[in-house]
Amino acid sequence: MEFKYDVIVIGAGHAGCEAAAAAANLGSKTCLITMDMNKIGQMSCNPAVGGIAKGQIVREIDALGGYMGLVTDRTAIQFRMLNRSKGPAMWSPRAQCDRGKFIWAWREILENIPNLHIWQDTVEEILVENGEITGVITCWGVTFHAKCVVLTAGTFLNGLMHIGHKMLAGGRCAEPASYDLTESITRHGITAGRMKTGTPVRIDARSVDFSLMETQDGENDFHRFSFISEPRRLKQLQCWTCFTNEEVHETLRQGLADSPLFNGQIQSIGPRYCPSIETKIVTFPDKPQHQLFLEPEGESTQELYLNGFSSSLPMDIQLAALKKIPCFRDLVVYRPGYAIEYDYFDPTQLTHTLESKIIKNLFFAGQVNGTTGYEEAGGQGIIAGINAHINCHGGAPFVLGRDEAYIGVLIDDLVTKGVDEPYRMFTSRAEYRILLRQDDADMRLTERAYQLGLAKQDRYDMLRKKRAEIERLYEFAKTYSIKADKINGALESLGTAPLTHGCKLIELLSRPQITIDNIAPHIPSFQAALDKVEERKEEITEAAEVLIKYRGYIERERMIADKIHRLESIRIQGKFDYANLQSLSTEARQKLIKINPETLAQASRIPGISPSDINVLLVLLGR
Repeated sequence: MEFKYDVIVIGAGHAGCEAAAAAANLGSKTCLITMDMNKIGQMSCNPAVGGIAKGQIVREIDALGGYMGLVTDRTAIQFRMLNRSKGPAMWSPRAQCDRGKFIWAWREILENIPNLHIWQDTVEEILVENGEITGVITCWGVTFHAKCVVLTAGTFLNGLMHIGHKMLAGGRCAEPASYDLTESITRHGITAGRMKTGTPVRIDARSVDFSLMETQDGENDFHRFSFISEPRRLKQLQCWTCFTNEEVHETLRQGLADSPLFNGQIQSIGPRYCPSIETKIVTFPDKPQHQLFLEPEGESTQELYLNGFSSSLPMDIQLAALKKIPCFRDLVVYRPGYAIEYDYFDPTQLTHTLESKIIKNLFFAGQVNGTTGYEEAGGQGIIAGINAHINCHGGAPFVLGRDEAYIGVLIDDLVTKGVDEPYRMFTSRAEYRILLRQDDADMRLTERAYQLGLAKQDRYDMLRKKRAEIERLYEFAKTYSIKADKINGALESLGTAPLTHGCKLIELLSRPQITIDNIAPHIPSFQAALDKVEERKEEITEAAEVLIKYRGYIERERMIADKIHRLESIRIQGKFDYANLQSLSTEARQKLIKINPETLAQASRIPGISPSDINVLLVLLGR
């Protein structure tokens, strides 16, 4: 073997898998280095993919030619579309997966990608010459040379697990931590910090009284994560819900003195939006109960995941508290919950391609950038892998805008604002969420991926056919005239007001009571137009209906985004000596020196930069 590659990816979690696959599929000779080949794509916490805003990211990864959506569909044991009661900008797919099958589905994909090798080892040191990465050294003493390196080490860098007063080194339960690598990176001037996350108890299903729980069924319609997946293969299973109570909370309070979160043992910041159960009872002391979700870990295992009960309390306290919940009175567990602290690197030290500003050709992706979640990691991974390939072989940097993708919002937030707690994506973080719906991720991104060479011809042909069908249905609705006397009977039966005069079909479809499916049988010409859709009919019909019903909002948001693009086109990097611009506020000078934004729009999003500071820069640019 010759240990010389274009791209080396350190870590085979969700970021690493997408990064390695993207670089290799684009033609770079790539090596994925992982501690354990049997844990590729491991779901360290809940074996679930998607959720609010996260599901949109997975669809974007898929639209770009990544694999998270395909692997999820292949291993899903329950699928749901969240937020259906809200508008389509909020709809978010989520799937519970078979943990073991998820790993092996990823491994099967990676092992069969040309240009991609896998090496089982632990990286301890990076090699840097003249400010540029040249390779890595592993704990087995193997030296790998590379043009680019992508670091996706997750929670393994100096990982430390906590259960009560007990502390144990590790990157995950029963898996060793990675040492020396952080120090190898920080000695070059890159700043590191510590963060914390946690995971809940794992329960033996045979000890649960399910008759005392509410069931939560999945959905089995046409929705999937990947735009090119086949229908789900595995048996679809139930989830269950229950609630804590005051007895549970009192038992937990008795253990707070021994909680690593409250006795000073853990100093780092944990995820605000996925708090431990002990944090919940302290933060919300007047709340009498908290909802818990019991979710299967696989198609045939007895192991269940208790969502909502993340904890690092002593093991006896965790178990005693859970047994106060009637359905868990005979509880048997596989392992308690625990917290884990790990190293991360300040993401403001990165460009929008996720390349380090300090060490050329070194990229960072995933939890090492201060994020939390498989989806956020995968989104960063595919962008880092694409740009590592570009750095090796030439081409324009591949960057997604805030109006193009949630991945663009995520990366811009990281490199512009930084993090002071584990970053989690929400729909509220995106100012253009009406443009970033889960239904149109392929419309937004697949053409760009095709031009790049990551999306293949068959996928691009499917996109073109889908787009043509949507446009055909939209134009039909826009131009087809409806006569009042011919449709009023149907309208009254559908619970909506009759027409006083004729109108276009698109106006009828704008009514909340009217859908394409319920009105088409009453309009033979429209039904005939629908019947011409030969493939993916439900997906195309839904996409067309969203465009019809929300066209005004979509057009208005696109206009706003286009205005902001004017600032995105004004490049300011290297044009100012911020330290000597006395017309800027002191805070603005400090922030602009630290971030060194590429465009005026990025500068406007930096916390502490006021509109007056932006006006100063505009005036100076005018001079």
